[in-house]
Amino acid sequence: MHVVAGAERPSFSRLSHIILCAWTTVCSSLRPSVDTWFFHILAPVDNAPVSTEPQATLAHRWPLVSKVLFAACELGVFDLLSEAPEPLGSAAVAVRLGTSSHGTRLLLDTCVSLKLLQVETSRGKALYQNTELSSTYLVRASPKYQGNMLLYLARTTYLCWGHLAQAVSWNQYQEVFGVPSNELFTAIYRSEGERVQFMRGLQDVWSVSGRAVLEAFDLSPFRLICDVGGCSGALAKECTALYPGCRVTVFDTPDVVRAAKEHFSFLEDDRIRFWEGDFFKDPLPEAELYVLARVLHDWSDARCARLLARIRRACKPGGAVLVIESLLDADGRGPLTTQLYSLNMLVQTEGRERTPAQYLALLGPAGFRDVQYRRTGGLYDVILGRTGLPAGCS
Repeated sequence: MHVVAGAERPSFSRLSHIILCAWTTVCSSLRPSVDTWFFHILAPVDNAPVSTEPQATLAHRWPLVSKVLFAACELGVFDLLSEAPEPLGSAAVAVRLGTSSHGTRLLLDTCVSLKLLQVETSRGKALYQNTELSSTYLVRASPKYQGNMLLYLARTTYLCWGHLAQAVSWNQYQEVFGVPSNELFTAIYRSEGERVQFMRGLQDVWSVSGRAVLEAFDLSPFRLICDVGGCSGALAKECTALYPGCRVTVFDTPDVVRAAKEHFSFLEDDRIRFWEGDFFKDPLPEAELYVLARVLHDWSDARCARLLARIRRACKPGGAVLVIESLLDADGRGPLTTQLYSLNMLVQTEGRERTPAQYLALLGPAGFRDVQYRRTGGLYDVILGRTGLPAGCS
């Protein structure tokens, strides 16, 4: 299989490192040597000297870092500073947010240390404003806003990671929300508000990563595309923007399709349509290319094999499947981001992240040939498996 490397934007890389702290909420669940990974993640980004603090002291920080980020987003700190005509003092921020002056100052100063805010002193008064990173990814008005995904991590993922030790010990899903792992979306979609929050979170993800994964291979020969489990249609929108000649069917459950139509404004694109169904049970829409973006990592090998076989049977002659996931290295010992994603699958689902060879072992028996993978240098990588070679596809 073929691999191409890329480079991720440094600022988003830093933010993703901070977000990953959210997935280590109970550091005491892990051995101290594992806890210190997170110091080594952040220190090189800060260009700071290596700390001489005891490893145990460093380990105590990382669960707290994620909560700082979550709280600042939930309170609206970054939005407020973005809308203000000039930098604000902590007292002014507290008044406008309805928070305590003492707590607000502590939160703002910690955000400064995390490089999420910058501060200047004027006439003895500290004035705060957003950094380029927070303006790009943490302000709601930004097209690359990631706050919805952060709130999903805070409300769902963070709770599940509190049971990491049990999940590792028993290799089973910890029923944080009272449902088994094969009913994971019952927890994720436990209310209409949480459903829409998750959908907006995925929209955030594809606003940053969508173009890179869709450009990894030339998909222009595929005119009829089905985004299986396509949620709000955010990736479909990226696809029609990049490949204007294609039409995309977003296939998802009835509740998700209804929420997409009610809450997402880009549905006016007549090249995108929605199709209701369960991709394990119901007939799949006919397509030349089926996209599985962040889908297979939710499920066991057996269920992945079942889904891929269904897609192969539905696929038009000369068609293909595009798998978008975060790929482990061949030995499974990296990248760190993907290892953490795989642990996230352990605590939330019956699935896992996989190596390229493990995906090949699923795609081959399902009937897909000429399987290739490409690393984007971002959060997600891409695998393309064909039923036959469409003319002009590279």
